[in-house]
Amino acid sequence: MRLTFDNDWHATVTGEPLPITPRFSGNSLYIAHYKDVKERERFLLDTFGSQEWLWDTPDTLGFDRASRELIGAEFELPCESASAEDCARLPSTPPVLPGGLRADEERNCRLEVTSVLCRAPGDAVLTCLRDLDVLDEPLEARIGIAPDVALLVQHGSIIGWSLTDPARYLTTGYAAPNPAPPSPATRRLLSACLDLITDPLLDDVMDREPAALARLRTVHQALQTQREDRHRADALLALIANLVEDYRNW
Repeated sequence: MRLTFDNDWHATVTGEPLPITPRFSGNSLYIAHYKDVKERERFLLDTFGSQEWLWDTPDTLGFDRASRELIGAEFELPCESASAEDCARLPSTPPVLPGGLRADEERNCRLEVTSVLCRAPGDAVLTCLRDLDVLDEPLEARIGIAPDVALLVQHGSIIGWSLTDPARYLTTGYAAPNPAPPSPATRRLLSACLDLITDPLLDDVMDREPAALARLRTVHQALQTQREDRHRADALLALIANLVEDYRNW
């Protein structure tokens, strides 16, 4: 399969997905080997593809300059959640097939950030889409570029991405996720935090609606007192830290 970016930039699907464990902060997904800021800067300098530049912040696809193979990616979670009715329209086919990408040429392209989040029950899968119009037609492919991470393809273009079992990959900063399964409490609190950082509840928090602020305080307290799965709890605390700082005293 050959994918098109920016109308005239192309990459071919290969049979080799990235052997990299995803790292999920709650609002960003990182698939790369870098372990600190300097290594990330080196990654961006040593690769080409879709990368941030000045005030432009597309999703990142980093390709090796020698092999032109995809060697890393970064995705941002959109702040708008789709309705349950729209989420139910998300097709379950085709299945995910493992694969990588090889650029046709060494040249930069652009991969727009997605605009809407579809959440499966229990947040077992997070699917981020370009827009809801893509749900009007079937998907052409799901390309599994890394463990539990897939690119969604329609008409030869990437129209979104998905992360399966996001709670498993929760982590802070550049640390590797805990290899142990997440606790049930962590899974529930991830859902509560995703509620808080996406619309419509985010709007209620910012409007200082009493019920929304009460939910923020309750989630914050639960994360502070959670004894098990501390590393993931700390990741969720970092996720809602700005909201807590700005609104918990109202």
